[in-house]
Amino acid sequence: MTARLAVDIGGTFTDLALERDGERWTAKVLTTPAAPERGVLEGVRVVLARAGLAPGDVALLIHGTTLATNAIIERKGARTALLTTEGFRDVLALGNESRYDQYDLNIDLPQPLVPRRWRVTVPERLDNEGRVLLPLDEAAVRRQVEFLRAEGIEALAIGFLHAFVNPVHEQRAAAILREMWPDLPVSLSSEVSPEMREWERFSTTAANAYVQPRMASYLHRLEVGLREAGLTCPLFLMLSGGGLTTLETAARFPIRLVESGPAGGAIFSAHVARQRGWGEVLSFDMGGTTAKVCLIDGFTPQASRSFEVARVGRFRKGSGLPLRIPVIEMVEIGAGGGSLAHLDAMGRIQVGPESAGADPGPACYGRGGTHPAVTDANLLLGRYDPDRFAGGALKLHTGPARAALAADVGDRLGLSPEMAALGVVEMVDENMANAARVHAIESGKGYGGRAIIAFGGGGPVHGCRVAEKIGVDRLLVPSGAGVGSAIGFLRAPVAYEVVKSLYQRFGSFDLGAVNALLGAMSAEASRVVAEGAFGAATVEHRLAFMRYVGQGHEIAVALPARALAEADVPAIRAAYDAEYTRFYDRPVPGSDVEILAFAVTVSTPVDAIEPVAAVTAAPAPPPLRTQSVRDTATGEVTDWAIYDRAAMPAGCSVRGPCIVAEAETSTLVGPGWRAAVDGLGYLELTREKA
Repeated sequence: MTARLAVDIGGTFTDLALERDGERWTAKVLTTPAAPERGVLEGVRVVLARAGLAPGDVALLIHGTTLATNAIIERKGARTALLTTEGFRDVLALGNESRYDQYDLNIDLPQPLVPRRWRVTVPERLDNEGRVLLPLDEAAVRRQVEFLRAEGIEALAIGFLHAFVNPVHEQRAAAILREMWPDLPVSLSSEVSPEMREWERFSTTAANAYVQPRMASYLHRLEVGLREAGLTCPLFLMLSGGGLTTLETAARFPIRLVESGPAGGAIFSAHVARQRGWGEVLSFDMGGTTAKVCLIDGFTPQASRSFEVARVGRFRKGSGLPLRIPVIEMVEIGAGGGSLAHLDAMGRIQVGPESAGADPGPACYGRGGTHPAVTDANLLLGRYDPDRFAGGALKLHTGPARAALAADVGDRLGLSPEMAALGVVEMVDENMANAARVHAIESGKGYGGRAIIAFGGGGPVHGCRVAEKIGVDRLLVPSGAGVGSAIGFLRAPVAYEVVKSLYQRFGSFDLGAVNALLGAMSAEASRVVAEGAFGAATVEHRLAFMRYVGQGHEIAVALPARALAEADVPAIRAAYDAEYTRFYDRPVPGSDVEILAFAVTVSTPVDAIEPVAAVTAAPAPPPLRTQSVRDTATGEVTDWAIYDRAAMPAGCSVRGPCIVAEAETSTLVGPGWRAAVDGLGYLELTREKA
């Protein structure tokens, strides 16, 4: 069997996972922010050397990255303009006029990616059914193109009113632009996000244009570098919704990659949950820059069709830029190993969202960083062995970490560097626990009976304490947890979702129009998937997004994956009433239902799962050594045993407090916890009852 390779670029580390014939090799190298492809190529070299494989042995490479997200958050995208319908220049700034905090008189709202000077209009108008009310003024388009060229614009978004119904004017404007300026990247709202609600549609299209030049350039450089290194295999990109797509599609719609790395982590957790038969879990992924939490029910991560990026208010819905893309729903906060600690104006310890990243990194990296990060705090608490961090690839320096914590936190509070470190770690753990609480509350769920699946470089380090804070008594650390998102890429299906708007009411349902639309959407999704399915069978899922007439939000209802018949129409209406009742206890009698949009997803099937092998009790190996560790719950310093995870056989167990060390991460087993190795080699931590 040929090998499959996955690469995940994070803000601090680039993670790699290589699988062949049931064996797995992993690597973790520092990300190279100035040219991310360099870190990828170095990681590929390292992991192939560990496996003893040649580049030609790799049959498939799957890649995920947060580069698109970072470009939006850091405002480092292209100089982007928006061409829109006359009279709608300020849609991006007006939004839907809602305020995420209605009582804040000095509210800070997210600024559009396109400044007003570069939001230009032309006369044209379609009605809500796509009929032409005012033809496109082509001369005005040409004048605006000349203006934008003089302004040095690097990318253009075109968003006209009601273009999601009829794209003719957007397509003609794009044709004129390509004739006059063939090298300019252009994004059409009718292709990027063909759904109603112009603010979300324009915002998504502008964001796509904003990151497209940078992402397309990066993907091209990566492809060239991989080919020069001898990898001739197909290259696929992880989508935010949990599927894989081709490099060409990713370069055209890079906005669909904004959560590709975290999506891999959620897929990884869902796969592990299926292996263990755990129907309800919390995915907890803590990396170098951020921490992500995601609820998984029925072995499937929560999904959404909308997402906010670059929120100006932490945990505040409505404080970010809206994106209408298929996405795995999760909460992401600036709480990673590189997140910087500081004191606010009131003298309180704060952690993140600023990060030391990979360059210069935390102070303990010895690469020039002078401000304390979470990794510095963990080092001073005794949680890391400075000579064995990241498998020994990166030596940590205690002196700079102690100096940074004293200067930025300890001295002002009258605390020793070690006690300042305790405050920093306790604060970051509380931030992550609070994010998990908010996520559950917003989803109408709780943590009773749930387990946590912890991974990423920091997830197993902080998992026990976060579990204690949210009331969870069971924690699982899979093998390869330090590169969990990359492993998740290898578990993801080749999939693509197409969403389009077609307004319908059940009182006047146009069966022919709906079937024609769904058929075209199915064909479009199937074409994309066929490029990477290698002849494998595919499955199709269809949804309709419905609401009672007059309501403001929709509910998704499953449709048969075939042409609809007349008998299906009342059955779909009944299914909506049942789904609405599940959400809100009772339907609304006598009210008609309207459909705003349809979604079609085509994917390769999910691999079958082998049951977990039963294990018999086995003795635990002796600890490698002991290490002085300060417990964050009590502040006490005691000697903790250090175990080598690779030496722990299935069926053995150890009692906390102790640390189970491996190359990419360490699992902290706190006081009152016990860790056992299951038949898959996973560490299952359970809290012992007092």
